[in-house]
Amino acid sequence: MNKTSDLSHRFPQNPLLRAADIQPSRPDWQVECLLNPGVFRFNGKICLLVRVAERPVPRAGFVSFPILSESGEAQVLEFNRNDPRLDISDPRVLRYAGVHYLTTLSHLRILTSDDGIHFSEDKSFPPLHGHGIYETFGIEDCRVSQWDGEYHLTYTAVSPNGVTVGMRSTRDWKHFQEHGLIFPPHNKDCALFDEKISGHYFALHRPSSPEIGGNYIWLAESSDLQHWGRHHCIAQTRPGAWDSVRVGAGAAPIKTPAGWLEIYHGANEKNRYCLGALLLDLEQPWKVIARSKEPIMEPTAPYEKTGFFGNVVFTNGHVVDGDAVTIYYGAADSVICGARFSIIEILSTLRDSKWGL
Repeated sequence: MNKTSDLSHRFPQNPLLRAADIQPSRPDWQVECLLNPGVFRFNGKICLLVRVAERPVPRAGFVSFPILSESGEAQVLEFNRNDPRLDISDPRVLRYAGVHYLTTLSHLRILTSDDGIHFSEDKSFPPLHGHGIYETFGIEDCRVSQWDGEYHLTYTAVSPNGVTVGMRSTRDWKHFQEHGLIFPPHNKDCALFDEKISGHYFALHRPSSPEIGGNYIWLAESSDLQHWGRHHCIAQTRPGAWDSVRVGAGAAPIKTPAGWLEIYHGANEKNRYCLGALLLDLEQPWKVIARSKEPIMEPTAPYEKTGFFGNVVFTNGHVVDGDAVTIYYGAADSVICGARFSIIEILSTLRDSKWGL
């Protein structure tokens, strides 16, 4: 792999946020890790909607983790580590007697910053927790899009019913309207475009089809943000490449004169997550103009290579200032970091790319 392909300028202050910086929801719980924040501007500040993954402080010899009831109340399940029906080989998902559970319960917290580097939690903004039967394993990896003074949040909703996409909206980050599920399972990595195209809303999303097909990026269209159709598969995995096993959208695409620039994640057979870029047609965004041959960011820093789940850089949030795009990303599924890119520089690498789907 071409080691000069990494275009990122990591913040020297990285990691910006660690688990110890966030108080757990309950005194007998612990924050295990921070992941993949949605990003937005509000009242002159840069804000992160951070995924906080927590679980009860474990007893010796036992594995314990929380789930939510349909009413949103936390319940704790506990299994003996020596139970032969227990499989804890994956730090993210455990299996007990043939049933899968998440090892942590995730919710979303708002942290704000004046300089984009030093973040603190504003207690006037409520945390966002899972609600109802489709969010009993928590809510994760929120993307934030904005138009007409309203913010739309698309997030991964997890429950025994499957993994799917929920949506909420707000104008003040204190009062929220819940819109329910907008895609059926199995689906995630949903990012709304920040403006309409020819009078319609567009969304990137990632349905999964393990037997036939795979983990690909799709595009959907809607007239009301609730009913989605005219689906197009726009990016597949590529055998032998850095994104050979799964790909998924990052945040809302960035509008440039050359097209819609989408920073996406890809993973290979070793679960090594990198970032790349897609360039989509401005008027017909289901048409891919170019795609990164090599990643524009790879997990190379120590805090990206080692953690709860190592060798991961994963983003679903950024802010744009002229040519500069600042991404905030989860590293090793453990900490929150920042890095800057030049849009012109990313586009120049795409201009030289001959890779299609």
